[in-house]
Amino acid sequence: MILNRRGVVLGSGALIAAGAAHARDDEGLSLTGRFVQGGHALGRTWPRALVFIDGESLTAASADGWFIIGFDRDAAGSVQIEARLDGRTARRTLDIARGQFPSTSVNGLPPSTVEPSDPELLARIQQEIVLKTEGFASRIDADHFRDGFDWPLEGFRVTSRWGSQRVLNGTPARPHYGIDLAAPQGTVIRAPAAGRVALAQPGLHFEGGLILIDHGQGLITAYLHQSRLDVAAGQDLRRGDPIGRVGMTGRATGPHLCWRMKWRDRNLDPSLLVKT
Repeated sequence: MILNRRGVVLGSGALIAAGAAHARDDEGLSLTGRFVQGGHALGRTWPRALVFIDGESLTAASADGWFIIGFDRDAAGSVQIEARLDGRTARRTLDIARGQFPSTSVNGLPPSTVEPSDPELLARIQQEIVLKTEGFASRIDADHFRDGFDWPLEGFRVTSRWGSQRVLNGTPARPHYGIDLAAPQGTVIRAPAAGRVALAQPGLHFEGGLILIDHGQGLITAYLHQSRLDVAAGQDLRRGDPIGRVGMTGRATGPHLCWRMKWRDRNLDPSLLVKT
């Protein structure tokens, strides 16, 4: 499947994103989005209301009343969303559809990127984990997700779907929490929505050149394997701003962009937010 940045099919194949869904409005709470494992709910409620997910307070609405929550790969079949403000309460229960996650094999990777054992390399990996954890902990007060996302590349071919069970050099690995977009080396990568750069780090062992963008309320997108980074941590971005270039750094066997998304500790499929 080949798509352009606006989601228009350039070659044969079906669009991978699940259809949009909309929950019946409750007074004070409106929900739309992709109600599927790996998907999300985009909500509107009272400004600055606390938002509870299955009874746990996890986020708060923006000054305009917008919020987002995510459903990870193993999300349960239903979830209750509740907004509370000054004694007012609105709640909805959503049915979450099961995702379809194929198994994919990747061979020819250097052994050190599959099962590293060198003590110095392991120490380096731990230091990089600290950097990434700090980046994913960014929480700017914004709702840049409210208008959906563009694809980060103008043209690409999807080579690995989000959530696939990975087998690396014949060894089963954790699921692939990214969608791989193949494009020529040096292709410009653009911010799919406004946000703030939470991390811009070249040369990571697994990710290579990595950028994290905070779009507000704990929604972070990640851009892996870049050959060049064109932004710095703390920089504010507009939709469409160039951030770097496609490469094959880190654990990669060819030039591509691995595009990832997290909402707090939940891994999400970023393609499901394209023009929600």
